[in-house]
Amino acid sequence: MDDINRKILQELSRDGRLSNLALAERVGLSPSACLRRVAALERCGVITGYRAVLSPEKMGAGFIAYVTVALNSHTKASQLAFERAIARAPEVRECHNITGAVEYLLRVEAADLAAYKTFHTDVLGTLPQVHAITSYVVMGSPKDERG
Repeated sequence: MDDINRKILQELSRDGRLSNLALAERVGLSPSACLRRVAALERCGVITGYRAVLSPEKMGAGFIAYVTVALNSHTKASQLAFERAIARAPEVRECHNITGAVEYLLRVEAADLAAYKTFHTDVLGTLPQVHAITSYVVMGSPKDERG
């Protein structure tokens, strides 16, 4: 990974729809050399895909919370059952198995507080694996570089 590849990745992270010609110009390469580098980054798995970054507000999700979840059992079966249930919940946009006092960190997007309460009560609150739930409501996101 050299400085030019880092520049390519930085530019594509900002705008995955950037044309090869514009990308080459920004990183100081010829278009053919730039295309070869991007293809190599894709082949070796550094670039795993391209996606649209959606506006939660425009998608009707004006309420965002990060939620920690502690399980009541630390077995593989309990983790898998929880993960299967979360995979079916459209409100959960991210699910991370983490270290520390709790097992999971979720990013939850809902229309509003009432919709979040319904998710909290009727989805998370009914899962037999869940021991504790803590919600952190997002009040603003001055930096968000998720792609």
